[in-house]
Amino acid sequence: MSTSSVTGFAADSPGQELKPVTYTLPPLGEHDVQIAITHCGLCYTDIQGIDDYYGITHFPFVPGHEVVGHVTAMGPAVEGLQMNERVGVGWQGRACMQCEWCLRGEEHLCDDIEHCATWDPYGGFSSDIVVDSRFAYPLPDGMPSEHAAALLCAGLSVFAPLQRYAPDGGLNVGVIGIGGLGHLAIQFAHALGNRVTAISSSPGKEKEARNFGADNFIHTDDTQRWQDVLRSFDLLLYTSHGPADWTRLLDGLKVKGRLVLVGFSDEPIAFQPLEVLVNQLSITGSLIGGRASMRAMLTFAHEHGIEPMVELMPMAKVNEAIQRLKTSGARYRLVLMNA
Repeated sequence: MSTSSVTGFAADSPGQELKPVTYTLPPLGEHDVQIAITHCGLCYTDIQGIDDYYGITHFPFVPGHEVVGHVTAMGPAVEGLQMNERVGVGWQGRACMQCEWCLRGEEHLCDDIEHCATWDPYGGFSSDIVVDSRFAYPLPDGMPSEHAAALLCAGLSVFAPLQRYAPDGGLNVGVIGIGGLGHLAIQFAHALGNRVTAISSSPGKEKEARNFGADNFIHTDDTQRWQDVLRSFDLLLYTSHGPADWTRLLDGLKVKGRLVLVGFSDEPIAFQPLEVLVNQLSITGSLIGGRASMRAMLTFAHEHGIEPMVELMPMAKVNEAIQRLKTSGARYRLVLMNA
């Protein structure tokens, strides 16, 4: 049975501050686990959920989808997990497990993905949560919980496309945006054996970017440096949420180069189709990753010392944390911690 009294923080309507709430978790399904939450990362997707950016939020809304905690209850069909085991859950907390994509092992493309979020019906800014056990992952011994929390969404989001398009190293990879996603993308791309260029609108981030593993740094307004790297990138990973000079980015790609969108701007992408055609360029999106990618990411991060730069804050200060993230005051991930 699920815990009858659960505390959390919820928005009553779009854009509102979160307020303390008490509610009842849904009963455990046969594959479900209940998790007592110790840590939950704050992601910009949580803010978009609060604002109902995607038009799918149900209120009152408890955000939070970078969950770390301990298993406290299990449904009868749960396999591979133990009571009190430390586990992590990312954005996806369930899937239909029956559609074409689930059967192919690409559960993140589930036909019912709209209803697969960890925060549906209640998320991780709370004391406890119920999710499908098949999306709760045992965490490596020795990996700090606050690091795991940030890796479960941001880490997976950048690792999955790098695993897909640059797994063997030796490529010239550019990471656009040095923030919550980008600082992890640099580390993963470097650890995979690629030559990495950090591309940022903030020149003050160059030292940190190089410490993360970047071989080169380009300020987005440096026209001369862009001329120097013309037609040089095998892969560009766009991790920002701001506008971009898409023509300039595509001009930076080699023949058969690929631009992968992990972040996105509200502005439409504008480019010259002829350039894409002549140089056989690809523009590709990448949404989180499936279960196999999650397990591979956690193992790889642990073995290669991939560490998010995080700041811990008490769960009770969730609204303060949200305001800091909105005003770019996070460097680079905020993780909320239950008492």
